[in-house]
Amino acid sequence: MNALPYMLLLAGAVASPSSPDPDAGSAPSVFGRYLEARTSDVYTGPCFANGEVNLDGEEAVLAWQVSRGSWGGADLSGLSVVAAVKAESTLGDPFGASQRARAVIVVDERADAEQRAGLEALARELGGDLLRDVVAVHHAPIDARFDGPAGVASVRAGDLVEASTRPLHHGDHLCGNESVYYPPLTRVRDASPAYTLSNAFRGDEFDATWSAPSKRSSFVAEFAR
Repeated sequence: MNALPYMLLLAGAVASPSSPDPDAGSAPSVFGRYLEARTSDVYTGPCFANGEVNLDGEEAVLAWQVSRGSWGGADLSGLSVVAAVKAESTLGDPFGASQRARAVIVVDERADAEQRAGLEALARELGGDLLRDVVAVHHAPIDARFDGPAGVASVRAGDLVEASTRPLHHGDHLCGNESVYYPPLTRVRDASPAYTLSNAFRGDEFDATWSAPSKRSSFVAEFAR
């Protein structure tokens, strides 16, 4: 089956899986691109999801690349901020209780002091409860790329965090009953599920690291706030 019609159908079905944006009527202060990679499938059927719930999906990488705008009085255009999140149960479980999570934030080392504070504050605002308990903040080189075809994105934050994706295609349609089972963890626009090529955290703050490639476990999206 040709991948293009399948992807057009998929994009139309999941163009807005996240909750409505209450600030949609006002001009955003900052906007850009977003990559989310989790350790459980997000585009999947109930049979796969039920097999992973509370066994996988406790971890996630969240990355924001600012295209243009400011936060806290600092111009953040062209800068990025990344978070690694570790919860006690599957993140975003629609049938579970809200999870207690810990987070590590990595701020773009190209930023000056004011911009670093702005990037950290922006991540905390956009991450919400997931970034309420931040156990460490690092400054490192961040290479975030969203300039390929739709669904192609990557981020690397020093030696701590990496994630990369490609578009879903027909070969990823395994059980014939897939849909966006888990929506994105943060408020985003035009989110599309993607196939995870890499998803890793190598820090020591959680007493655990992870590497979870080769899953239907990512989103590529836009954000505005």
